[in-house]
Amino acid sequence: MTNAGEAGGVPPAGAAEVPEVAAIASGYAFTGQALDLGALLWDGRCHPDAPVRIPLPMLNRHGLVAGATGTGKTKTLQLIAEQLSAQGVPVFLADIKGDLSGIARPGQPNDRVQGRAGEVGQHWTATGFPAEFLALGGLGQGVPVRATITSFGPVLLSKVLRLNQTQEQSLGLIFHYADTKGLELIDLKDLRAVVAFLTSDEGRAELKDIGGLSTATAGVILRSLTAFEAQGMTDFFGEPEFDTADLLRTAPDGRGVVSVLELPAVQDKPLLFSTFLMWLLADLFHDLPEIGDADRPKLVFFFDEAHLLFGGASRAFLESITQTVRLIRSKGVGVFFVTQTPKDVPSDVLAQLGNRVQHALRAFTPEDQKALKATVRTFPKSSYDLEELLTGLGIGEAVVTVLSESGAPTPVAATRLRAPESLMGPVDAAELDAAVRGSVLHGRYAQAVDRESAYERLRAAQPAPAAEPRPAKKEEPSLVEQVVGSGMFKSLARSVGTQLGREITRSLFGTARRRR
Repeated sequence: MTNAGEAGGVPPAGAAEVPEVAAIASGYAFTGQALDLGALLWDGRCHPDAPVRIPLPMLNRHGLVAGATGTGKTKTLQLIAEQLSAQGVPVFLADIKGDLSGIARPGQPNDRVQGRAGEVGQHWTATGFPAEFLALGGLGQGVPVRATITSFGPVLLSKVLRLNQTQEQSLGLIFHYADTKGLELIDLKDLRAVVAFLTSDEGRAELKDIGGLSTATAGVILRSLTAFEAQGMTDFFGEPEFDTADLLRTAPDGRGVVSVLELPAVQDKPLLFSTFLMWLLADLFHDLPEIGDADRPKLVFFFDEAHLLFGGASRAFLESITQTVRLIRSKGVGVFFVTQTPKDVPSDVLAQLGNRVQHALRAFTPEDQKALKATVRTFPKSSYDLEELLTGLGIGEAVVTVLSESGAPTPVAATRLRAPESLMGPVDAAELDAAVRGSVLHGRYAQAVDRESAYERLRAAQPAPAAEPRPAKKEEPSLVEQVVGSGMFKSLARSVGTQLGREITRSLFGTARRRR
């Protein structure tokens, strides 16, 4: 891995031969530590003596990696993640297609890799990096990542359940009630039990003073939960809950651990995984202390398929994303959104993404042409014809602009990117499984736990069943009947201590972690 600070503070000598190249190169001649992206392209020629780089302290100023399918975005993520790890910075990667697991193994030298390295002036060395493999709910190969319903919160859950604004507000009321009564919502059955109680004759008065819960809205929420469970979503919620502090680890040799969330098993549930990524980010925001400007980030978080998060989002949800992205920088976390075009990201969020790596765009349709023009307008003024350039870039080439050490945007630079030094492709299933089972996190999170929570407490409030036998054809009581079948629960709910509820503080997204 190239020494991040070796370029010095003046443009490389060879760049002076072409005035435009010299002017652009001077904008990337940083004095401090930086990540090397590649070499400058000008007029079809690659200039290995004009490196394009990102200052390490600016990685918490957020960024965007964009481009059409097949243009090399995944390899760009791998390249940046490798160099961050080498500099001691932990990284989180969402692996949508399942081809980032190779970051843990040294790459394979071949003519193509050696050719690219020679073109950009890279001293390529096959290197593997410390990696941790995670999987949502344990679906797929990885240490299970679960969240409790309580910590996931009403705003993100509403997004997953596709609730409208009124229904989202009602769900927030349900969470508020559970919080104040100390009724822990660990999994989906806990939430169903509380909703059922609050719409019963006994429970309806509990929310009367703060707006109440209509039967119709409760019915929508319960039906949405039923459909959600029917799609196999139960495993994602429960305990042990994943502690996002485990994303901030470094290896014994000082390199940052690359946490790879393996998502191929849930590719058909895009709304779920995009919202879960937002929970991870919101939880970090909720827990981390303010550190202000630092010489390196505490974590860089790559948010893949970002358009899924923003599509159909309410105004309040988008405002929460915007504020989280704006404020989490001061906690040392950098966020890179990965998507096809900048227009997939709302303008208020895009305005905060100071580091840009834009791969090629296609312009086959009028809609494509419109997206291309919109993308060009998001870049600073440039010596390039960006419309022409962005449609002519090859695989592994991109247009780059980042924040300099002073915080000012660097000149736009067409760049031939370096080759990753780790394996460009997945490791085999057996090797991945062995890595997961050998993880220090496996023993902590692998086995699901179902302890007493709201559902069990509600059932315990039922009166003792009569000793006489039931009629042969009588069906088992439904969940609603189990919850509201006893008048005892009303007094139980009111007698529950509220100290546990007072320990819950919710962030911008309504997320919370109950401290035990």
